[in-house]
Amino acid sequence: MTDRLFIFDTTLRDGEQVPGCQLNTVEKIQVAKALEQLGVDVIEAGFPVSSPGDFNSVIEISKAVTWPVVCALTRAVKKDIDVAVDALQYAKHKRIHTGIGTSDYHIKYKFNSTRDEIIERGVEAVKYAKKFVEDVEFYCEDAGRTDNEYLARVVEAVITAGATVVNIPDTTGYCLPQEYFEKIKYLKENVSNIDKAIISTHCHNDLGMATANTFNGVMAGARQVEVTINGIGERAGNTSLEEIAMILKCHKGLGIDTNINTTKIYPVSRMVSSLMNMPVQPNKAIVGRNAFAHSSGIHQDGVLKNVQTYEIINPKDVGIDDSSIVLTARSGRAALKYRLNANGVDVDEEKLDSIYKKFLQLADQKKEVTDADVLMIAGADTAASHAVKLDFLQVTTGKGVVSVASIGLDISDQKFEAAASGNGPVDAAIKALKKIITKKMTLKEFTIQAISKGSDDVGKVHMQVEYDGSIYYGFGANTDIVTASVEAYIDCINKFKKK
Repeated sequence: MTDRLFIFDTTLRDGEQVPGCQLNTVEKIQVAKALEQLGVDVIEAGFPVSSPGDFNSVIEISKAVTWPVVCALTRAVKKDIDVAVDALQYAKHKRIHTGIGTSDYHIKYKFNSTRDEIIERGVEAVKYAKKFVEDVEFYCEDAGRTDNEYLARVVEAVITAGATVVNIPDTTGYCLPQEYFEKIKYLKENVSNIDKAIISTHCHNDLGMATANTFNGVMAGARQVEVTINGIGERAGNTSLEEIAMILKCHKGLGIDTNINTTKIYPVSRMVSSLMNMPVQPNKAIVGRNAFAHSSGIHQDGVLKNVQTYEIINPKDVGIDDSSIVLTARSGRAALKYRLNANGVDVDEEKLDSIYKKFLQLADQKKEVTDADVLMIAGADTAASHAVKLDFLQVTTGKGVVSVASIGLDISDQKFEAAASGNGPVDAAIKALKKIITKKMTLKEFTIQAISKGSDDVGKVHMQVEYDGSIYYGFGANTDIVTASVEAYIDCINKFKKK
């Protein structure tokens, strides 16, 4: 028998409070539908009274999703609740999330009030919200710094008033994991009616302990977690949905399940990162670019022998095709041989030793050695073996001018030319390329990285292109970033038949 943990996603409310990451209503609907497919139980769609945009977003999200609960945030203020009720009118399953600060810092400095008055305001808000919806969640803001005895009094009072979920936020990210565990445990043991409500966690990452605190809260008896995609949110962010979901998936012995379809995690992560223009740090757990990359020679050797030596998660479980072996100066012979074999080059041990010496010399000069570098070292000219090669590229662009690109390709020794306009030079160049190569391809990811410094920077472009249900990775490097982009796209195309 397993315990059910409810996933409350607040990417569209708390996550969207990050400066510069605001979404329009159409984008919010796109994210909400993705969250529904991911399997989240509750979508906190916004704070309706805060702005007309938030109000409209809650309305449209309510129409767009079917089975998740749609939640609207309010303060413990009747007007807030009235506006939330209007915003949730189309929701199939609706929840009002109301509450008030309970720490002495909030009571004294924010509200200039008393502990008893705060309880009265909380109870009044829950009773009022209960007139309109059955599902009412109450948050005790800054519960992390709230005295446990007083916090228990607040929780008991709002449950008596009708709250179905009580949220215990570590609003400032202050709590230590054991401290947060004890707080939830205290509520479980000292609130007489706690069995009539679900305890929820809502932890911030100011001290880097959001996931640890959330997990400890679950271990102490919380059965709802409030999380965001990629851990985005106020200041240092919130608990990451993907981290909690995969902790429980990896540790099945805990007997706690979620409804999350983990194979959707990576695509949703990419979507949120793209729409919010907020890159995911490369070493981010689960969804970072390096999460399944191995560069140490010892690690690479182990992974090539048995992936479980250094991977506790199958990349496919989170929607990633495979782990990657990244060649650096720390890589060993096993990794080099693996990359050679992957590119169709089979070498004996003597030849491998010779190539490895050249590889180390190059690796000391470069941060990362590419497949093209490896083939060059091995005496195989990657460009010569490519079916598609860039012959020429000419681009006209500038302020107030429509970008136009002319491109020439050499495809199996036949010459082709095309031209196209686009929204910027890269878009124009790729559209021109697609006029020649008419396969149904979709650009999934496009990142640019400066390799050197100065006005003559060499730009490295990394691309992911989807074709025929598979993802292909391509790279290009050039002082002209448009050329590097086209070369990266062509690199993907040249790998289509190799997969």
